[in-house]
Amino acid sequence: MKRVNAIVALGGGPSPVINASLLGVVQRCLQYNDRIDTVFAARHGIEGVLLEELINIGAQDPAELERLRHTPASGAVGTCRYKLDDGCSEDFERIIDVFGAHNIGYFFYIGGNDSMDTADKVSKLAQKKGYDLVVAGVPKTIDNDLGDEAFTIIDHTPGYASAARYWASIIQNTNEENKGMCVSERVAVLQAMGRKSGYITAAARLADPGREMPLQMYFAESGHNLDTLTELVNDEIRRSGRCIVVVNEGFDVGSLGEARDGFGHVEYGASQTTAAQAVVNHLNKSKLAARGHVTGQVPGVLQRSTSIYRSKVDIEEAHTVGAYAVDMAIQHGTGYMATILRAKEQPYRPVYSRVSLKTVANSERHLPKSWITPSGIDVTDDFIRYAQPLLGDGWPEIPIENGLQRFARLNQQTVEKRTKPYVPFRHRTAETTKK
Repeated sequence: MKRVNAIVALGGGPSPVINASLLGVVQRCLQYNDRIDTVFAARHGIEGVLLEELINIGAQDPAELERLRHTPASGAVGTCRYKLDDGCSEDFERIIDVFGAHNIGYFFYIGGNDSMDTADKVSKLAQKKGYDLVVAGVPKTIDNDLGDEAFTIIDHTPGYASAARYWASIIQNTNEENKGMCVSERVAVLQAMGRKSGYITAAARLADPGREMPLQMYFAESGHNLDTLTELVNDEIRRSGRCIVVVNEGFDVGSLGEARDGFGHVEYGASQTTAAQAVVNHLNKSKLAARGHVTGQVPGVLQRSTSIYRSKVDIEEAHTVGAYAVDMAIQHGTGYMATILRAKEQPYRPVYSRVSLKTVANSERHLPKSWITPSGIDVTDDFIRYAQPLLGDGWPEIPIENGLQRFARLNQQTVEKRTKPYVPFRHRTAETTKK
């Protein structure tokens, strides 16, 4: 059998465990050495493919590769927010040209629904052109908004469990702070990622499944606004003397002066203001039920790039689903994403399967309304039963060197280019817009 090469790329925002999936893909590709020769990684995702910036990741020091398991975010090989749609036909042709020049027979794309849409289009174009290419997707997003609300496409995405554990941990700590400072700082407001999906916001409840904290969660799905939020916060102040508020970044507070990323999504961290700041300002201008101020915190990208709070369950599943994607590609061919489902019996157990890229590319889910309590500011026990097993037990392994975390150090040298220089379509249009 003639051997071909494989390439793996990351797409969109990172997660605390995305490199575990990267490691799973690379290690399993190397095991198929009768079919796969060289394993490349695209530097900065699909932009690296377009620019032909390919790293021979399979030839890296095995010890450094293994450290990917403990390395958060996407700094090891890079990612990007470059949207490929029907207007980027030249870019799609360029991808096939670069793959052909480097004898790529397998393409593994780690990302969310936008990335799966790109993978699906690349797979179909290769088939149309008669190019023998197997395209496989590996799921990733801390937002957990991939799939359907019946959880038949995917139960949860790698990255979500670690983001959930992060929030459970910081809410525990915030509660201690708020208890001590509530005579002067009555309300603590924190903003969670998730765009218009409330899974990360809901994870705050995992800090207090017994519902003993004066905790309120405001989901994008809840229908609340600043006025109803103010009423509910004051009700809690009258009851408890204080309140902790977690607000979804997509919670409706009016205009944020929105900035948008390359996929067209609101870039909340780059917008002129935040939902949390709008809530803080509104509450401080309103008359609270007791003296004191409202303070706000926006953890931002910390929830997707901090390694210490990672879930051991998440790390293992991210690695396994990456490896499973390679098995899937070898056995079933092109056009699928590896997925994680859940065994029906207790205790919790993941089940690995596959789903068509087309199905995932067109999917988007929100926190099910049945998991939001009638008040709209809490979640039901069904959510707790769903999410709590994902947190795992114990702390993740954190290699230390000279008192600091030791992350993977990969050789970033790219291989020799074999095609003509190319400027990606959206880079051209961006330059034109500047002029």
